[in-house]
Amino acid sequence: MWYILDENNKPVESSTTEYYMWEEENPTKRIVKQYTIGDIRISTVFLGLDHSYNSDKPILWETMIFGGKQDQYQERYSSYEDALIGHQKALDLVK
Repeated sequence: MWYILDENNKPVESSTTEYYMWEEENPTKRIVKQYTIGDIRISTVFLGLDHSYNSDKPILWETMIFGGKQDQYQERYSSYEDALIGHQKALDLVK
């Protein structure tokens, strides 16, 4: 299942076509936060595609760390608010 975000960063079910049109019209809306410390990048993004595999809640956001000791660290979330918290957690891991 595909989703787009409304003006309050709440997910709204969409078709694949609607998602790609939304993404094209909102190129920065997918990026929640990104932070770089030296060679290490912490990135939290809206995925658009549900990664829950038939769970109760869609999993639509992801934080990853690229580089350093935590390279390829990954967490996924069901809400924008959880994604913000998760981004800070990943940032704290790197610091």
